[in-house]
Amino acid sequence: MTPPKFHRRQFFALSAGALALPHVARASQSAHGFVFEPLDGAGQRIALGDYAGRPVLVVNTASRCGFTPQYDGLQALWEEYRDRGLVVVGAPSRDFGRQEYEDEGAIKDFCEVNFAIDFPMSGLVRVKGPQAHPFYAWAAEEGRSGGRDLPGPRWNFHKYLLGPDGALVGAWDSAVRPEDPEIREAIEGLLAG
Repeated sequence: MTPPKFHRRQFFALSAGALALPHVARASQSAHGFVFEPLDGAGQRIALGDYAGRPVLVVNTASRCGFTPQYDGLQALWEEYRDRGLVVVGAPSRDFGRQEYEDEGAIKDFCEVNFAIDFPMSGLVRVKGPQAHPFYAWAAEEGRSGGRDLPGPRWNFHKYLLGPDGALVGAWDSAVRPEDPEIREAIEGLLAG
């Protein structure tokens, strides 16, 4: 199944390490209150508030998708920038073409064996519709607020970038690879030192 047609890139520009678009820090703009259950019930819950002060890239993933090779790029970003503060969070979902395994153990094995993934991975989540995980519902609302046109996921491997304050500062659709210069520039603009 091929993904629907949509704009290649949707993001907020970063300029000299600062947001080009002004935003006011409000509780409703922070992702720090959201928690994901861990993949396969193993490990600790993924509380985004634990990453306060650090940029976080949240990506809805799927093991049997044409974009699945992007796991390599996500792992590379994690390895390159984690010592400077970046956190990558994978959120497996079956919302698009049921391209993710139903069994979380199978997802975990697939990610570890095929891509050596060691960044945090959540359990299966919904990323669209009325049953969407609260983070994804919040991100969709934030993407529409204040005149912004930042749509939610339309396919697997949609990327949301959160600033150190938990604000939604950027998003890229599935076709934009993790190593894309725009994503790297946005991340670097948010990293400490």
